[in-house]
Amino acid sequence: MRWKLTSRPEPSARFVADVEPSKPPACAEEDQLRVTLINHSTVLLQQPGSHILTDPIWSERASPLAAIGPRRHREPGVRWDDLPRIDTVLLSHNHYDHLDLATLRRLADRGQSQFIVPAGVGRLLRSRNIGPVQELDWGESVTLGQTIIHAVPALHFSARGVFDRNLTLWCGYVLEAAESIVYFAGDTAFGNHFARIRERFGAPRLALLPIGAYQPRWFMSSVHMAPDEAVRAHEILAARTSIAIHHGTFQLADESIDAPRRSLLACARDDSFLVLDNGQSVILHK
Repeated sequence: MRWKLTSRPEPSARFVADVEPSKPPACAEEDQLRVTLINHSTVLLQQPGSHILTDPIWSERASPLAAIGPRRHREPGVRWDDLPRIDTVLLSHNHYDHLDLATLRRLADRGQSQFIVPAGVGRLLRSRNIGPVQELDWGESVTLGQTIIHAVPALHFSARGVFDRNLTLWCGYVLEAAESIVYFAGDTAFGNHFARIRERFGAPRLALLPIGAYQPRWFMSSVHMAPDEAVRAHEILAARTSIAIHHGTFQLADESIDAPRRSLLACARDDSFLVLDNGQSVILHK
């Protein structure tokens, strides 16, 4: 209530028509990890024999209502009809900008995907006939094909309504495949969990780190990283490459839609922390 009564959001363009949608290939080439930022925290990870999608959202709003709630300022970078086969969907928590039921329903209807969710979230998906679903608690793992998926801690919270706060878990994920480590942080504040993840799994080949929805700091610092904190997390993890997520599509806090990008580019110390446009891909070699 204090935030909403005192909030002074920075102005953003109602809609930014700068997205050039791309069409990912049907599969990745040998010894390659192809990473495509679709929008917000939705990233397509393609390796030979494995296609993974994180926190997918194609809806117009990140909201339970069609006419109210945060509306997208940019289009997805991959059109729905151009989405390749999706083997695994990773959901980090149940907030509307990360768990979009309309999108999940469309993925389930394709009949190709396994859904990996934090403990307690499976009930919501099963109630909508979305599945198959595998729930993981922090520290638990599941093997799908050649990939081991580990649920790891994050500093955040869960809720989809007024009376369900923290009744389900939130998490990040570490993916182990072909001697390569990928870390998807989900939504998280800065904390010592980054050091613990590095100690347990080693330095990631790729880290997907959130940089948006950080203002005002007195309120957001306990649940969201600011860009300079994401740079510190990148350094603590010793990631060979990090890619910024959770920015540029929905304005969820007081900073403007492109402020996270500008701030990260100003404080990043080298080109190992990338800020991609919606639809832009990079190819990483293991």
